[in-house]
Amino acid sequence: MTKFCVQATWDDVPHLTKKQKDELWASYPPHERDARAKGIPMLGSGRVFPISEELIACDPFPIPAHYVQINGLDFGFNHPFAAVNISIDRDADTIFVTKSYRQKEAVPVIHAAAINPWGAWIPCAWPHDGLQHDKGSAIQLADQYRSCGLNMWREHATHAEGGFGTEAGIIMILERMMTGRFKVFSNLNEWFEEFRMYHRKDGKIIKERDDLMSATRIAVMMQRYATTELPVEVEDRYARNRKKSRNSGSAWAA
Repeated sequence: MTKFCVQATWDDVPHLTKKQKDELWASYPPHERDARAKGIPMLGSGRVFPISEELIACDPFPIPAHYVQINGLDFGFNHPFAAVNISIDRDADTIFVTKSYRQKEAVPVIHAAAINPWGAWIPCAWPHDGLQHDKGSAIQLADQYRSCGLNMWREHATHAEGGFGTEAGIIMILERMMTGRFKVFSNLNEWFEEFRMYHRKDGKIIKERDDLMSATRIAVMMQRYATTELPVEVEDRYARNRKKSRNSGSAWAA
């Protein structure tokens, strides 16, 4: 039997006035508004990130040179391989998801060719399954991507305190979302597609169509290793003063 889903938004309900829509919108919790107004399904026992898209979406902008960056990877073949780039404003303690990539049934060289243009210098954080060996060549998965030119981090991703706990990573991201310190470029349609469908059943996260969400979590876990393309110059005030004294001279020494 064939199944399909038909979504209806408030725009398909002409008898609702703007005032009624505004009143209904204000009456719903933020995480229910997309489901109520846009017909986006709420699956299972609730979304992993019960946050309105409007709170995290932002217009794309050129990344300043002093923002540190790191990529997060989630390996896959039958299910998609995924990668995201996060750029971090350390001054404002704000993370921006700026790029995303998702593709299934492709080999490492294809994925690397898509990610390297983001910046071959950007470190790539990866999950523990990157330690698995390829049955044909006996080469670790992470090393295969390293040989394709990706700047793979030397060890698999862990929290700063150790461990790889999924829930700890989810809480870290959710807290940032709720406090305005996690933003996503609004043109990342595939990212928002997963964000809307990322849900729990009986309290447990459903590991389906979550590839970009996993890559994002891995990048946020390893944000402590994010870096800039070139070292940020630190002004040496003593050198500046020495230069000034050499150039200015003094009357008594004339």
